Amino acid sequence: MEQREDKVESVVGVIFSKNRQECPEPIKAEVQGSIPKWLQGTLIRNGPGIHTVGEMSYNHWFDGLSLLHSFTFKNGEVHYRSKFLRSDTYNSNMEANRIVVSEFGTMAYPDPCKNIFAKAFTYLSHVVPEFTDNCLINIIRFGNDYYASSETNFIRKIDPKSLDTLEKVDYLKHVTVNLATSHPHYDNEGNTLNMGTSIGDKGKTKYIIFKVPSKVPDKDKKKSPLKNAEVLCSIPAHRLLSPSYYHSFGMTENYVILIEQPLKLDIVKLATAYFRGVNWASCITFYDDEKTWFHIIDKRTKKPVGEKFYSDALVFYHHINAYEEDGHVVFDIIAYKDNSLYEMFYMANLQKELSEEAALTSAPSCTRFVVPIHNDKKADVGVNLVKIPTTTATAVKDKDGQIYCHPEILCEGIELPRINYDYNGKKYRYVYASYVEWRPIPTKIVKFDTVTKKMLSWSDEMCWPAEPLFVPHPDGKDEDDGIILSSIVSSNPKKSPFLLVLDAKTFKELGRASVNANVHLDLHGVFIPGNNN
Repeated sequence: MEQREDKVESVVGVIFSKNRQECPEPIKAEVQGSIPKWLQGTLIRNGPGIHTVGEMSYNHWFDGLSLLHSFTFKNGEVHYRSKFLRSDTYNSNMEANRIVVSEFGTMAYPDPCKNIFAKAFTYLSHVVPEFTDNCLINIIRFGNDYYASSETNFIRKIDPKSLDTLEKVDYLKHVTVNLATSHPHYDNEGNTLNMGTSIGDKGKTKYIIFKVPSKVPDKDKKKSPLKNAEVLCSIPAHRLLSPSYYHSFGMTENYVILIEQPLKLDIVKLATAYFRGVNWASCITFYDDEKTWFHIIDKRTKKPVGEKFYSDALVFYHHINAYEEDGHVVFDIIAYKDNSLYEMFYMANLQKELSEEAALTSAPSCTRFVVPIHNDKKADVGVNLVKIPTTTATAVKDKDGQIYCHPEILCEGIELPRINYDYNGKKYRYVYASYVEWRPIPTKIVKFDTVTKKMLSWSDEMCWPAEPLFVPHPDGKDEDDGIILSSIVSSNPKKSPFLLVLDAKTFKELGRASVNANVHLDLHGVFIPGNNN
């Protein structure tokens, strides 16, 4: 019993609650095995790195202050560096030596010695309070620029080489969104498409799909690429004051897929959370008796297709991929039956649940939906409209003329899915993901074949892998010609953290680059190819 408790405490401390130290100057990693010589570029990752400021601690793991880190590859060598994102949030907290800026799971209150009425007036003057710029979730690209992002209206431009924090950008100055995803898509021309929620604009709550062009006029070269942002489509929320929460969206060649799930954000509760003494996350509620609506937006007409598609209540965070096949839109997501995943990452719950070996009440499922865009409008009620023979997913017209979609479960237990992005929006085969099953901590990374349903995996004792990222071989011919990169932390004090390199086809380890640094478990990131000169 004592050994198990010691191990649990080590895991919680190493992965979730221990503050990290930055490594601002690049250090050379010790390579075991080999790093492919063709791998030239920089892997940049983002995630929470500070969980305690002064004597105050964040309540939720996703609230921690952003720590950026990078692995740079050149001629078989690897160099590592990390820096805290110098956001306004970071600077204010460090100056006060306490948490003074609220996050979604942690509501901050003013210093008792300061004027509480000034803080109260700030909240009252906004229907939606001003959010944090602690952009800890992902790295996204607009034009040639890279930004740390979360899900608020703020992003922070960064220097991808030095990891220095540059200017703060407010989406609201370019496109009217109060919340935006950290998982944009990039089309064949390099344009960035993203989606956000506009709350209360002209008395309406809408989902906004917008595009930021990759090329800008010469006169705008020194300005933010978002200056040229274009709204492609807006969709009214089913509930004016309760828009759906979403973390990502899907895209094919001709369509954008928005899943309006019954995980709802209550705007009135959000606006009054500060005065009620609760955090913003408590304003999100899952309604298990409501429908999940699928909005399929035609990029050519910039309007949703005419039919209404829906499924049973579900919760999801990550789209995997989507594509078109014989008049259908096929999309794969990681789905849950409830919202226990977010709840599990409260710091108190992590310690309790890990020590008691509790589990998620809903395991993640790799779930495929098939939406018949070009269907027989005269089909009878109850007839399956899906004509793709390789799937068990169905879509049937109900008595109201709406189309109910029932999914195919491809596999269970995986999260943080990535693909060969060259196949984004196209028919694909392979998913690379973290394997979590019923646990909140990924124990291994896997390659899942959506055709054969077979799974390859990598794991190492007392090692905890981050999201795997696929990098294609420059001369690759097959979808899985390339490598997998994952940053690994260990709860074994004798083992240094390392960057893992796997052959994506065989899933055999090619090499690892160990670093003498305070590496954290990250969330998401990007690989930027280049010669690093």
